[in-house]
Amino acid sequence: MHGAVDTSLYRLGNMVDKKQATRPSARTAVREPGGRQAAYTARNRAALISAAQHVLAEFGVEGTVEQLVAQAQVSPATIYNYFGSKEALLTEALSQMWQHWLLEAYNGKQPGESFDDMMDVCRKLFRVGKSHPLFAQVLNKTLKDPSFIVAAVGGDALSTLRNAASPGGLAMSDFDKRVSLFTHSLAGIMQDVHVTRQLAPAEADVSLAIALSLWNLSPAEASRLTSRPLSS
Repeated sequence: MHGAVDTSLYRLGNMVDKKQATRPSARTAVREPGGRQAAYTARNRAALISAAQHVLAEFGVEGTVEQLVAQAQVSPATIYNYFGSKEALLTEALSQMWQHWLLEAYNGKQPGESFDDMMDVCRKLFRVGKSHPLFAQVLNKTLKDPSFIVAAVGGDALSTLRNAASPGGLAMSDFDKRVSLFTHSLAGIMQDVHVTRQLAPAEADVSLAIALSLWNLSPAEASRLTSRPLSS
């Protein structure tokens, strides 16, 4: 009798173990909806950023919420839910476009490792019209007010410049003042390339060489930096 009871209990235990083994755990059940929500959020953010990049290319920073929602086909509330403000969305859109372009421009190299490479990237900015027409159009619109693009990407650019400056032989005294002057000089050159069209890329290279004097580089060194063959 006791043997029959023990056998029944043993079978019942096996049945319970099998059901528990096939039943989704509480942790899995919670993770799956969270994963779907995260993917949904990421898709929405990406769609909004893509729409904002096209609005920047067409209207610049003056683009309105109405233009953004028309491009993204969402409600105004969606923009505020994900980014808090129109300005934050436009800034993120420009920042991401800038970062994606930098990855290509550095061609696998680490930003900040070499001042030579950094100057090559500056010169590539003068030549983005054919290779990256949407980015060139965004530059055309946003450089009308350089303060916007400086605020959007200036932090990363400053960090890269600081890393490259000393190994590149740049003067480090009054560094912040030199950065400010060089930034405004570069913004002015880019305006003349992308907005007023007064400078061709080769002419912009010459202007960049002049701006490099702010770092106490010799004319010969500045000429070398702005005449190197550029990788594609």
